[in-house]
Amino acid sequence: MNLDEIIEHALKEDIGPGDITSLTLLGKDIQGRALLKVKDIGVLAGIPVALKIFGKVDPELLVNVFMKDGTRVKPGDIVLDVVGEIHSILAAERLVLNFMQRLSGIATATSEIVEKLKGLKTGVLDTRKTTPNLRELEKYAVRMGGGMNHRFGLFDMMLIKDNHLDLAGGIKAVMVEIMKYKSVNKESSVKIEIEVRNFAELKKVMDDGQGLVDRIMLDNFSVPDLSKAVTMIDGRFESEASGGINPDNIRSYAETGVDFVSVGALTHNFRSLDMNLKVVSKPIVSDD
Repeated sequence: MNLDEIIEHALKEDIGPGDITSLTLLGKDIQGRALLKVKDIGVLAGIPVALKIFGKVDPELLVNVFMKDGTRVKPGDIVLDVVGEIHSILAAERLVLNFMQRLSGIATATSEIVEKLKGLKTGVLDTRKTTPNLRELEKYAVRMGGGMNHRFGLFDMMLIKDNHLDLAGGIKAVMVEIMKYKSVNKESSVKIEIEVRNFAELKKVMDDGQGLVDRIMLDNFSVPDLSKAVTMIDGRFESEASGGINPDNIRSYAETGVDFVSVGALTHNFRSLDMNLKVVSKPIVSDD
């Protein structure tokens, strides 16, 4: 589902046959101005989405944008103003806020994690733990917060996890299948990552996976064990730490020298950034 479809479905869900409150209380052709104001500290994300929502609700709305996505914001900051028919502004209000608050919350959570790793080489990755149909937007918000995107879906990277290993017959059997895949798909640029749960599995991947595997995911390793594993890998493969990582301990994991840490909480356990869209000028009845 692309952004246009997402917005169209969301508007249909919210407005239905019409905004019964505004239609009852406010006459037609009433013009006004509203400000999108920040009420929290964080990082901004979602401006392109807001612009598309306003445009779909009413192409005649005039939107002036004062801040860019990725900007650090504070209470009182004005992100944009919108001028036009009040019915249209009120119809777009909730959907604009829902997206802007959610995406800015993800960008803010990501920025806070990235800041904790300042001075270290470790990159912060998101995961596929996203809201259905909103993955592209949520991963965009991660980038606005300074994070990096892991694979988008099941199609753009081969990630061999515990279930795959157990069902396929173990690491040696998996390596045979990877060799077959590479022989058939010689021009493929798809990266291959494999999850290991202990040092025995790590050694097998290092012995059998050279030239086949791009990255090793070290799942639920303690900090001391992760440090040992990164030393063993010694740059022969990219390394990624996953599992049990939170804002309180993430720097300790990164200090091991691991290339990436993946944090599912970026997109499934965050707090939306508080904002409002407030009409600030006295409505004027159009002369037309």
